[in-house]
Amino acid sequence: MVYYMVRIVYTPNAPKPIGPYSQGVIAGCFLYVSGQIPIDPATGAMVEGDFKVKVRRVLDNIKAIIEASGASLRDIVKVTVYLRDIRLFQEFNEVYSQYFPADPPARVVIEASNLPRGADLEVEAIAYICSESV
Repeated sequence: MVYYMVRIVYTPNAPKPIGPYSQGVIAGCFLYVSGQIPIDPATGAMVEGDFKVKVRRVLDNIKAIIEASGASLRDIVKVTVYLRDIRLFQEFNEVYSQYFPADPPARVVIEASNLPRGADLEVEAIAYICSESV
């Protein structure tokens, strides 16, 4: 049996966890980023207003966690998206495509009836981070 070292990833540039979970966990060659909702890490408050602004906040939170591990968005291999309203799918894609302009990761989008703090979306990611520095 092979055992992998597990390391917790934390950055003040992403929201503090609002429950008993870590922002990210590295296990072997993979970084698992916990679901992120549109919380401003500076204030701890939910971002208000336009849906696209909320999407940017969520993706910026994921980017901060990924970068805290020494990786980048290009290392993400799988994304799971939860939308409270699937009719926002196209608006989500407009912002998402700016973060992944080429060779985007595998992805699934699911409509969810409710999300933490009444958020409009939640996104989680998995990155492959093996390199000589890990």
